[in-house]
Amino acid sequence: MSKKGKAKNGTNKAKHSKLLNQKKNRVKLKKEQNKLRLKELKALIKKSNQE
Repeated sequence: MSKKGKAKNGTNKAKHSKLLNQKKNRVKLKKEQNKLRLKELKALIKKSNQE
């Protein structure tokens, strides 16, 4: 028979998934910021080339 009560590694798994989600969000945010920066840079270069 299995034990009754809380899960064996429940807190560790919860912490681990929380940290991994934080990392995924951080990476996603950096990618979005980089895309925006490159988009602005391309627009600036295009404007300077037209002048």
